[in-house]
Amino acid sequence: MASTSSSSSQAMPFLSVPEKKTSSVDLHKFLKDHISANFSSHDAAASERELSLVRQMRSDLEKQHNPSPASADSRLDLLRRYFRAISVIERRLGCVDSISFTWYDAFRSNKKSSLKAIGFEKAAVLFNIGAVHSQIGSAAERDTVEGRKFAYAKFQKTAGVFELMKENAVVGATVDLTAECAGMLERLMLAQAQECMFDKVIADAKGAILCSKVAKQAASFYSEAYSALTVSPLDQHFDRAWVSHVQLKAAYFYAEAATLYCTDLHEKEDIGEEIARLKLAVSSLSDAKKSAKGAPSSLLEAVSKLENKMNQKLEKAVKENNQVYLMRVPPVSSLPELPAAVLAQSASVEGLDISSETLFANLVPESGKRALSKYNDMVDDVIRIQLDKIKLAKEVSKVKLQEMGLPDSISAVENGSNLPAELKAQVEAIQDRGGPDGLKVELKQLKDLRRVNLEFMVQTEEMLQKEEKEDSQYRAQYKERWERPESGVLAKNMRDKLSKYAENLKEAGVSDLRIENSMRENFVTLTILDNRPIESALPSLARPVTYLDGSEDRTLGTLKQSLTQLETHAAQLEGLEENLKELKTKDDILPKLLGGASSEDDLFKKEVEKYNPICEEISKHIQIIEQLLSQIQAQNIEFVNQFRLVEYKISFGQSLDQIRTAVAKFCEIKENFSEGIKFYVSLQEVLNNLKQQSSDFVMTRSIQCHEMVEILKKKQGRWRIFGNR
Repeated sequence: MASTSSSSSQAMPFLSVPEKKTSSVDLHKFLKDHISANFSSHDAAASERELSLVRQMRSDLEKQHNPSPASADSRLDLLRRYFRAISVIERRLGCVDSISFTWYDAFRSNKKSSLKAIGFEKAAVLFNIGAVHSQIGSAAERDTVEGRKFAYAKFQKTAGVFELMKENAVVGATVDLTAECAGMLERLMLAQAQECMFDKVIADAKGAILCSKVAKQAASFYSEAYSALTVSPLDQHFDRAWVSHVQLKAAYFYAEAATLYCTDLHEKEDIGEEIARLKLAVSSLSDAKKSAKGAPSSLLEAVSKLENKMNQKLEKAVKENNQVYLMRVPPVSSLPELPAAVLAQSASVEGLDISSETLFANLVPESGKRALSKYNDMVDDVIRIQLDKIKLAKEVSKVKLQEMGLPDSISAVENGSNLPAELKAQVEAIQDRGGPDGLKVELKQLKDLRRVNLEFMVQTEEMLQKEEKEDSQYRAQYKERWERPESGVLAKNMRDKLSKYAENLKEAGVSDLRIENSMRENFVTLTILDNRPIESALPSLARPVTYLDGSEDRTLGTLKQSLTQLETHAAQLEGLEENLKELKTKDDILPKLLGGASSEDDLFKKEVEKYNPICEEISKHIQIIEQLLSQIQAQNIEFVNQFRLVEYKISFGQSLDQIRTAVAKFCEIKENFSEGIKFYVSLQEVLNNLKQQSSDFVMTRSIQCHEMVEILKKKQGRWRIFGNR
């Protein structure tokens, strides 16, 4: 059962998110003035109760929060009520960017930002809702079934909050309100929820494979969070202890997953893969432990405990493999990804829906809501059509450039022939190991090891035969008086092992011959790997004569210019796409609707027209892109003919195939040699032990034999004496 093969993570701490702090703002006066100006002074007076309620909520929100279990739920309720309030203010009163809000970064309290945007206020409050959820989840008692379930649910809700926040990130705010930070926190909370489920399946003694899958997904979530913490804009923002915590958790759960998975491998006697996976996991855990700084002692203790246990399992597996199984340990690169089971998902955010909110309901009539929804649908249709046109233009450009081989063919002209980076790294690694000639050295090593093994077998066989012959001679001489067991019976187990190892050696010899023949047959193919640098084995692409003034060839120059223009217009399309979205974000016609426009249809028509300039710009750029693609196609035909690119690509492709074939064949032969050498080294140890066992057996039998002969001689002497009498 899993509980006997893995340690629970219950003793390890969780991370909770601190709340953002804010500065005071007088919402009461601002909102009252806004209602008076956009509705009426009577409406402002009638809204006094709602205005006072909003002021009180904002005042309570500004107070320092004590993150205790007793106060967390009431704090969460306040944050939700205030979020709904400002959402209503944004929707019904049209207050979007008229008042400045100030919030401090949750992770860097000396950093702050002030923005005139109610969306900024909403994002900050939403962040704090997620923070309080995380604090409640982290404080849960996970040593009970109910505690684990509670923490699991809370972290999923927290992830849902940060997922929503990611979709509503604020430009110009502090780093904690960026989409990158929200995404990182979402993955972190999912990781902690998944960790709760890992604790559960371990406590429930579920099977090793299921527990491994749950641990692997926890590792994936933590790894995604750690990756986000190590790149901009988060890489220099968080305390090192936070980063180390996430890094160690990612390594810890990957190691847990590997350990549990190896429990199943060991039961299936797949010792080779078990050793490979344990080595990889131990290495990952050790590397994380070395680089992690400031992590809590309980987490470091759990990591060290797991590391020690894995090293013991690895040592045991290696010993059993060397003595019993003699299985090949596959390279780490060939191991498939560990399977995972996703048990944690972002939960929908509760308590933020304003559809039934009555705050300032008297200021927005139902007809205004319906009209606003109708207008938003019209705008969404306009934007969707334009985004579809931009997407299609991008896809057409990408496909046509790929069909023309651009810009790769230009790079070949300007920078020369290059191997793909991965293939170049493989060739250089082979050259560092001695290249094809290095295989000859390994072949000699293989043959030397085989010869030593054969000598061990011959020596062992000769010892046993000599002992058996001696026993047979005395048995013939003394007949029934030779009462000790026959050698063939006592040595049967050793002779059976010799026969088995002889058969193994015979099969290995056939395999060695096949590998040697493969090396000799392919050695000419492999010699291409001796080229240094390897690019010297590739065909060169000669440039036509340049103009007398040294300027670039006109054909190449005009083609590059056209490609640059294409990139420029594509970038402008992306900018227009962002402009559309930004205009939609700022598009608020609610005050005009509530102002009593004579005709909604006329108002909608006029308001939608503000999108026309961007739509016209999009159409213009798409038309230019289409013209440029036709122009590039004609220029590329001339370019291909002038530089004889068709012949070059064929020749380059052939050379590339030769190098790939040589690399693959080298790796195959190298792997076969490595397996053979490992086999002979392991067998040599086994045969040496058998030889020593046989030697001890022969020595013991020899001593017993001589003792028995002496006894029989003495008896025979007494018989003669009695006979004479």
